[in-house]
Amino acid sequence: MIFKLMRAAALALAIVALPVMANEEAVKAMEEYLDFVDYGGATIFPEQIPKDDWQKFHVIDARDKDQYAKEHIPGAVNVEWRQVLTKRDSIPKSKPVLIYCNTGTLSAQAGFALRIAGYDNVRILQGGYAEWKAKGGLDAAASATAPAKH
Repeated sequence: MIFKLMRAAALALAIVALPVMANEEAVKAMEEYLDFVDYGGATIFPEQIPKDDWQKFHVIDARDKDQYAKEHIPGAVNVEWRQVLTKRDSIPKSKPVLIYCNTGTLSAQAGFALRIAGYDNVRILQGGYAEWKAKGGLDAAASATAPAKH
């Protein structure tokens, strides 16, 4: 009887300690990431990507499926921002990955999680879909370098 009680107590202690241990590991991983990440945090502006270079990216639309179905960047695959780690096996490490949401906030969280998980090839589209669209979409780079119209 006392053995069963001790075993139950040890199991309860392990269950209580597990979130603390996992939390410490997550904090350590984030500290290591923040020690090496550049100031921009892997963001890229739409106008920095020439039209022909879009095909070089694995583009992830991190919005929900309804927003994706309504409109998205051509060639983008839909992986909701909360699902990037559980679906990371479908995300390549061998080519640049560009992730976006509506404004860049949720995709920044997803990108951060992927970079912590070892994806140093991930870039976050600054301003998200809204800014991409406002700046000319796939032609944003050409629009940014075009001569001023008077």
